[in-house]
Amino acid sequence: MTPRIAPLLLLALATVPAQAQQLPVFEAGIAGGGGWLPAYPASDQNRWRGLAVPYIIYRGNVFRADDGGLRARTSLADGIELSVSASGGVNASSDDVTARQGMPDLEWLGELGPNLRFTLWRGEDEAAPQRIVLDTPIRAVFSTDWSSVSFRGFTFAPDIAYEHMHFLSPFARLRVSAGVVFGTDRYADYFYDVAPQFARPDRPAYNAQAGYIGSRLSVSYRLPLSERFSVVAGGRVENFSGATNADSPLFRNEWNFSVVAGFAVSLWRSEATVNAASQPFD
Repeated sequence: MTPRIAPLLLLALATVPAQAQQLPVFEAGIAGGGGWLPAYPASDQNRWRGLAVPYIIYRGNVFRADDGGLRARTSLADGIELSVSASGGVNASSDDVTARQGMPDLEWLGELGPNLRFTLWRGEDEAAPQRIVLDTPIRAVFSTDWSSVSFRGFTFAPDIAYEHMHFLSPFARLRVSAGVVFGTDRYADYFYDVAPQFARPDRPAYNAQAGYIGSRLSVSYRLPLSERFSVVAGGRVENFSGATNADSPLFRNEWNFSVVAGFAVSLWRSEATVNAASQPFD
């Protein structure tokens, strides 16, 4: 539930050829993006944030690094897949966030853990593949200021998504998802705990607890404009009504809204390829 640009960049990474049915096994390039993002879950302040990073894509049968993140996957049965996936979130300076002034900054976040995916439905139109999937990731969360790394607990974030390939344009992909997030004590502490030394009259001390963090509805659209260039845009609405830590003085708003956009430029591609038609969503 942290403000995320990294997943948006991953959505833009796979610059699918607009006409060809083959994708390179290896690919490298540059991805960038930005958006209007909440400072943290249930914050009452949004900020413009941007990020540009180099990327490497590997489209292997078991190990993959692509728009689905970093994955090591295996098929357990028809429609059931076990994978290891990663995600991340951007930092936030407490000097720029009224509710957190005088408190430690929020650092860059990284998440890693297993995900069990269930394909609940597949469309029959091979010319425009569609599916509904249920993801059930459990991830360890870490933060860093690039000088040290701290463990921030675990999240469980089940998510159901509808995906539609070739939506409005060849190789474009629409994704609409809805999910909820639960966090352990350490994860809740990171966003909502107020230690006694940081308490003040308008921000009393608070001991955050594990439990329900919030729910979210997201939409994204990836559009390849050429063989080597693609763009992506999306948005997210989050609701924190009934959250376990709604009494925290850092809990400022039951609704958060995000708008993001990004691009990817493929600079190098391997001669070895994989069939894009046989793996439409990968």
